[in-house]
Amino acid sequence: MSRPLRIEFEGAVYHITSRGNEKKEIFLGDDDKTLFLRVLKEITENFNWLCHAYCLMNNHYHLVIETPEGNLSRGMKCLNGTYTQLYNKRHDRIGHLLQGRYKSILIEKESYLLEVCRYVVLNPIRAGLTDKPEEWKWSSYRATAGYESSPPYLTTDWILGHFSLDLTEARNRYIEFVKQGISKESIWKEVKGQVFLGGKLFIEKYGGLKQDKGSIKEIPRIQRYLERPSLEEIFSKEIMYKKKEMHRYIVKAIKKYGYYQSDIAKFLNVHCSTISRIVKKEGNDAKSKT
Repeated sequence: MSRPLRIEFEGAVYHITSRGNEKKEIFLGDDDKTLFLRVLKEITENFNWLCHAYCLMNNHYHLVIETPEGNLSRGMKCLNGTYTQLYNKRHDRIGHLLQGRYKSILIEKESYLLEVCRYVVLNPIRAGLTDKPEEWKWSSYRATAGYESSPPYLTTDWILGHFSLDLTEARNRYIEFVKQGISKESIWKEVKGQVFLGGKLFIEKYGGLKQDKGSIKEIPRIQRYLERPSLEEIFSKEIMYKKKEMHRYIVKAIKKYGYYQSDIAKFLNVHCSTISRIVKKEGNDAKSKT
């Protein structure tokens, strides 16, 4: 399976998760969580990151990171690599601690960052570990809400600034905002192409999906064709009643928009072999005209 595309640019914002190998725990106790946050502090300083939210669970963690210098991959390599080395040394073990590559979703800041930060700090409640977000000490919620001082690796200005210029009022509104999210549906159903959480213009700006698709075969198919029209749009009613036009659009749907022959056969309610014959015939007709 193709790996999801890593998109990096100055000012990018990501939701990041990394899980334990074989779903095993990556934090055996509070000391391990403290160690991880110490490493996170070093990484945010060294790579000039802004950490808007975080939550450490037992077998995985969540981060919401903004990269003013567009250096997510290098920073994550150091974060996961350093923590793994220190963890292995502490627990006298060797080998992988984390499962493969971390997962990152590129976020449209103005539209989705607040929602993502809320999702992150509500993870302990969804997992049944606590009833109130302030009872979980291993997330950014307590600091953002003002229950404790903010650690040096956490930035709360952007989040609180959306609620009020008065700090006390901003924190109270943030607390209410998080509570309202407990009963809300997950935002991840809005993710496009495995890596984008944003509107159409955001995807067009940062997806790079209209540029030389033939040279980016390493990008998964679902990401390369995010902006393609639906089959309903391609095969309008007018085209359906014109045999030659329909055949031409079948080829176009496959070659330009990346649809599988089986997709088109199912949509048109015909056998796959019918689509295959049409594609072959159209190809032969094109050759005969050259």
